[in-house]
Amino acid sequence: MGIRLKGKVGVVTGAGRGIGRGIAMLMAAEGAAVVVNDLGVQVDGRGQDTSAADETVAAIVAAGGAAVASYDSVADFAAAERIIATAIQTFGRIDILVNNAGILRDRMIFNLSEEEFDSVVAVHLKGTFNCSRHAAVRMRKQKGGRIISMSSTSGLYGNTGQANYGAAKDGIAGFTRVVSRDLGRYGITVNAIAPAAATRMTATVGDAARQARARSGVASMGAEARQLLPRPQREADDVAPFATYLASDAAAGINGQIFVVMGGIISLVNYPAPVRTITKATRWRPEEIAALFPSTLGMDLFNPAPTQEKT
Repeated sequence: MGIRLKGKVGVVTGAGRGIGRGIAMLMAAEGAAVVVNDLGVQVDGRGQDTSAADETVAAIVAAGGAAVASYDSVADFAAAERIIATAIQTFGRIDILVNNAGILRDRMIFNLSEEEFDSVVAVHLKGTFNCSRHAAVRMRKQKGGRIISMSSTSGLYGNTGQANYGAAKDGIAGFTRVVSRDLGRYGITVNAIAPAAATRMTATVGDAARQARARSGVASMGAEARQLLPRPQREADDVAPFATYLASDAAAGINGQIFVVMGGIISLVNYPAPVRTITKATRWRPEEIAALFPSTLGMDLFNPAPTQEKT
């Protein structure tokens, strides 16, 4: 057993499998008591099975750690309050919240239904708000805490067929930057990780979708980054060490930041900032912009999905 999180209590949502399980296991190994939350749904959010959370709890306990299962849905405001209450009622406090629960319902925008959009946003973005909101009340009283949420490169950079998922994940990045300002004065840090790892969610992406993303140019950015990896595999457990670091006292000064974690690579993502600017003392006219744009703002712009030639 480690000591980096000794005496701390954490809640990890979506901890029955994949990235969440790895985080819960490592945090427990570093001394934290962990609430393992998992509704046990399928990748698309359907169904329910308590065995996922139970198995993670059993593995933590067998290794000498302390853990308890929670089967509530992060998408429900009252249920999210029960998740946080489980930590307080069982272990007396909450020091760490990892917002990891998620589902996928990939569709091109012209095929995406309202329900498919709403359900993904409800779990990822609203679920992050729900749990963070309830945890923040307690952490504020304690004058300290760590909130770590999962964003995604699909939101930060874009990914074909994931308008719902990408919007939620980029929303989490914005949520992180705002809430870090709300809570930083109380000794609470709020950060986000955009993980790139092989999980059961990524396994559902079919070859046709991968080929479409490759044609769009988005997938090539990931391919370039993967060339820098010390090993080709991107495993779910690769995310856990950095999440554990952010949860520790050593990361007390890190707040409002977004990081990409992919295999052996950990990258800090810059705050959005202007790349080029054109200025004029009076209001611009459309014809002036049309004349100037190509040689200024429009230089070397990347089009992720150029118009295809008709055949």
